[in-house]
Amino acid sequence: MSENAIVRVSDVMSTDVVMVDGLVTVYDAVRAMRARGVAALIVNKRDADDEYGMVLLSDISKKVLAMDRSPKRVNLYEIMAKPVICVRAAMDIRYCARLFNNFGLNYAPVVENEQIVGIVGTAEIALHHFPDDPH
Repeated sequence: MSENAIVRVSDVMSTDVVMVDGLVTVYDAVRAMRARGVAALIVNKRDADDEYGMVLLSDISKKVLAMDRSPKRVNLYEIMAKPVICVRAAMDIRYCARLFNNFGLNYAPVVENEQIVGIVGTAEIALHHFPDDPH
């Protein structure tokens, strides 16, 4: 690939997005995360005027486990980040990396035509820049 080729978020994002309702318990959310092998959940909008939310495994660790709260009694809406910063699928990953740096993000939902089509994280962005072949 040419050094000048633009790599888009859509080229590195994961399309395995787990969307859940905010009323789901942390216990059930962790089970879903484990089953799908993901570290982030997108919390669906309640209606057209609402915004998406997001819950990371690190949120669960900090806001539930570290606070000695029961995962079966805590709902995702209590610990989610909302609204979340979304990135466009067509965004150059260099700008996505800068956005993550500027706002202290590790993950962001990827949108196209107002719909979530994937999720991108710092790992996907960084791994893209270090190909398997060192030559």
